Amino acid sequence: MKYTPDSKASSEITIIGGGLAGSEAAWQIAQRGFKVRLYEMRPSLQTGAHETTDLAELVCSNSLGSNLADRASGVLKNELRRLGSMLLECAEANALPAGAALAVDREGFARLVTERISAHENIELIRAEVKEIPSTPVIVASGPLTSPSLSQSIAQLSGADNLFFFDAIAPIIAADSINMEIAFRASRYDKSETDEGDYINCPFTEEEYYQFVSALMSAEKIELRSFEEAIRSGVKAGQFFEGCLPVEIIAERGKDSLAFGPMRPVGLKDPRTGKRPYGVVQLRQDNLAGSLYNMVGFQTNLKFPEQKRVFHLIPGLENAEIMRYGQMHRNTFIASPKLLRPTLQHITRADLFFAGQLTGVEGYMGNIATGLLAGINMARLQNNEEPLTLPQSTMLGALCHYVTHADLKDFQPMKANFGILPALVTKGKIGKRERGQLHADRAQSDLESYLTSGIVTLAERV
Repeated sequence: MKYTPDSKASSEITIIGGGLAGSEAAWQIAQRGFKVRLYEMRPSLQTGAHETTDLAELVCSNSLGSNLADRASGVLKNELRRLGSMLLECAEANALPAGAALAVDREGFARLVTERISAHENIELIRAEVKEIPSTPVIVASGPLTSPSLSQSIAQLSGADNLFFFDAIAPIIAADSINMEIAFRASRYDKSETDEGDYINCPFTEEEYYQFVSALMSAEKIELRSFEEAIRSGVKAGQFFEGCLPVEIIAERGKDSLAFGPMRPVGLKDPRTGKRPYGVVQLRQDNLAGSLYNMVGFQTNLKFPEQKRVFHLIPGLENAEIMRYGQMHRNTFIASPKLLRPTLQHITRADLFFAGQLTGVEGYMGNIATGLLAGINMARLQNNEEPLTLPQSTMLGALCHYVTHADLKDFQPMKANFGILPALVTKGKIGKRERGQLHADRAQSDLESYLTSGIVTLAERV
């Protein structure tokens, strides 16, 4: 079936942003024989959060989520493997020990993506800022740190204000500065007494936990005014994304809130006592050499000297060398329920796509996935074929449906989760893992049926 696009197909395809979504989109289009101009404004214009010039740099955590097939993140990964994701291949080539999760050496991952993009004969990598949305076919994947000029262009095009929230990144610790006489290696619910776990755990007694929380709550924070002054009017000042709250904000919700959140000790035993700690800070390997570890779930906006003072109260980190301090940065996403179709096309312009965190999809894999779909659909548009709208029972289809159909009043970034999938029809009550596996089986079956249906041409079947 041929598709009649809203605008004339063009061989000149522009992608704005060399992050996860933009890099994946560029690869998908180039692999289908089209020439791509991939614009990345770094290093000529820095974001304040990135540290290198590599494409697909991971700014926050180095974890891409669970690999388990019965978990939402695992379902999405399996879909991306089926659809031929280049970035997932790069991630798996740079995998680090992280239990059932896929964690990567962030430098190795970004370097490999950059090498593959730069070497592709159909991709021209241009290091420059794009200040306005071009009139030719374009995918905007400029990410949560979109430049002010491009943000203004997006607002003018859409006629709707951008939405803003503040996000935070966690500190990174030098491995050789961790006191392993107190800290211990283990993954949650490890049954083996001989194998070392993938995480370093810093255990708290009840007294140590409350002393730490008290110091955390009284510590000085960086004022957000400097961010607000740099952002045009319309910012919702102090609005945080619930899935990435600073630890000091969590602590303000109650002294035990951290013990039930990022410091929950379930599934762990302190080998010194044989008992479960009152709380625990987990550290996850951050680079291939194993010389750096990041503080899992410890995003923060404390002043740097305060981070050093407070985090040195963590048992095992009393002499820790902080290699990268936690910090806040501005994230931007558009009003996708007003502006986008489930194909990730703009509602009034078929050759304009958005992808990545800018759409309101949260999480590294969600960013990669939307870049992949936008790239495939842009190529299909150029071939005069109907863009793909994946089944809502698939995780990627559900994510795209959510961000384009959510109630704008309560719209916040969404990660892959089973709650956005259509309900299962089951007999009787079933457990969480069984439910997850049923979702996974249905998603795989429905995706396979869709990809082998008449809407997808032989050349698109991967």
